[in-house]
Order: sequence, then structure tokens, then C-alpha cells
Amino acid sequence: MRVGLFDFDLPEERIALRPAEPRDSARMLLVRPGQGLDDRTVRDLPSLLKDGDVLVFNDTKVIPAQLKGIRRRGEAMAQVEATLHMRVTPDRWKAFMRPGKRIAVGDRIHFGHDQNSCFLGQLDATVIEKGEAGEALLGFDLSGPFLDEAMHAVGHIPLPPYIASKRDDDERDRSDYQTIYAREEGAVAAPTAGLHFTPELFAALDAKGIERRFVTLHVGAGTFLPVKADDTSDHKMHAEIGSVSPETAAALNAAKARGGRIVAVGTTSLRLLESAALEDGRIEAWSGPTDIFITPGYRFRTADMLMTNFHLPRSTLFMLVSAFSGLETMRSAYAHAIESRYRFYSYGDSSLLFRAETPEKELND
Repeated sequence: MRVGLFDFDLPEERIALRPAEPRDSARMLLVRPGQGLDDRTVRDLPSLLKDGDVLVFNDTKVIPAQLKGIRRRGEAMAQVEATLHMRVTPDRWKAFMRPGKRIAVGDRIHFGHDQNSCFLGQLDATVIEKGEAGEALLGFDLSGPFLDEAMHAVGHIPLPPYIASKRDDDERDRSDYQTIYAREEGAVAAPTAGLHFTPELFAALDAKGIERRFVTLHVGAGTFLPVKADDTSDHKMHAEIGSVSPETAAALNAAKARGGRIVAVGTTSLRLLESAALEDGRIEAWSGPTDIFITPGYRFRTADMLMTNFHLPRSTLFMLVSAFSGLETMRSAYAHAIESRYRFYSYGDSSLLFRAETPEKELND
């Protein structure tokens, strides 16, 4: 499919730099294919669901995976940044390096050097491999929990580029850019649909009989990468590590059998469920990497509804929501959201999408 089909004009001022306060006061656009749009708030969610429905959350926890450091090559030094995106072994991470042209295999990088300040800690690495588009494999001198502790000491929360270009991360982001139910460390980007949930909203959902289940997908920095190809078939998705427990799989299958609806909270939850689903829609226990890339024409097997934030033009996430509810439906929904001053992206407002009955055929014109 032509990537240009997923382009639209997004005024820069529509990109939120901070979340709504309190979190569940954010606006939420209800999108029912063929039935129009409805302006709501996140607090309305319990009234839009029914007893027996199941919300599926991604319980990954964001780590301070953006590291600033000095590359040393003999006497030559250069400032570099690394955004870790996938752990390979206890002491090795795949990372996106900036600027990538400044590194080579064998280089030593000393992290903790921040904006010409003194070294804040000991976190050194060697460039093991160098890939395409600035990607590299880093081997750290520390391993396991010792490496994790050092990262927490010197690392930064890797805010999305459209926010980071407007301001630096701060201490507030360490809580704002984390869901209240995060527990499995490993993500370098938040599952942002879940940022809207509060203890009060959970209590209201419990009172309505809405079930909660959790999966884990460690969101990688690849989610920030723009689609540079002209055709979706030429875009490479970076793999992310995830898991669905046997208990969660059984609970979701039971919910579907009794007529309950599965509501994926976020595109990460949905992608993971689809990765774990059989052709007949049953969900299996699953663990491993997934690079599933969903575009219009895809036949969904799991979720009936999707709660998600508003995404950027030409992004894989806008392609996914267009596959879920229909491209024309989502074009209209986003036009309404922009005109109505909804807040976009990671710290922005929410939408609740119903799945289109029939998937759209791929559009190649």
C-alpha cells in the first residue's frame, strides 16, 4: 500500500507536551464505523462497556534507556547518544545511536557524560556490531541487575522525538510516562493508551463487572521511527519481546466463549494478542519476539474494541488503527479530532475504536 494514503496535516500545537491532569480527565473520541463519532472523556469508559467485557493491558515498565556518553577511539573523542531498544543478553543491548556515523565496531563508549558535565557514574560499553540506520549492538562492562542499576543512575526517560524536540525530560516524566500498573521492566517507550487509567477509574470498572487481564510487550524505540518507504511492503518493523501467560490466554478465550468483548488497551496489547492468536481466534500462551505489521486488509482475530491515543501521520500506528476501523473512518475521525482540538500523541487524548465488520481491501491507487 502507498504510505501516502496515511498522510494528513497535523498542526504542531496539537501534540501534547504534558498529560492531562488528572489522567482520566482526558478526552476520548468514540469511533463506531458506519455510526459516526461521539465526543466523550476517558471517565466515560465504564458506561461504554458491559459486564463480561475484558480490558487487556500491557504491563511493561519503561526504563531510562536513553544514554548520553563519550565515544573514545584512541585520543579522539565525540559525544554520542544511545537509545536502547532490545535486550539480547544480560550485558548486551541493541541500540539506535546518534549520530550513527561517529561509531565503529570496537569503539569504547563511556556513558554518564551529560552536556559537558562530569561523569555521573561508571557505565562503559563496547560497540560489538554496527547495523543499518544507526543501529548497533552494545556490550556493557556490567551485566544483569548491576547494569540495570547503572542505567537507572545515568539514563534518561526516552521521550518521543516530537516531545523531546520541544523540551528536555525531567523528574516528572519518570512518573508521567509510566502506567499505574507497570511492573515488568524492559520498555523504552510507554504503552501510552494505559497512561489514562487511575485507581478511581479502575474502581469504577470493577463496579461495572469489567475484567482486567495483563500481557507484556516491551515497547522498543522502533515505535518512534518514521516510515520512510513509499510502500508499506518496503518498511521493516523492529521486533519487540512479549509474552502472554497461559492464565491470561485461558481467561480471554473463556470471555469470548461467554459473549464478552475483548478491549485491547493500546496498539501494543493488540499486536501481541494478534501474535498469539490462532486462525480460529483462540489465543494461546505465547512468548518471544514479534514484528507483526498491520495494515488495511488484515483480518483481526482477537479484539473487538481498541482504546488508543491519536497517532502521527504516516506512522505504523495510524496504519494499524486504519486497519481496525477502516481507513476512511479513521481519516474522518482524525479530521474531527484536529478540528475539535484533541491532543495528539503519547501525552495526548484517547479514542475508543470499534472494529469494522469487514476489513477493507488494500488500496493501491
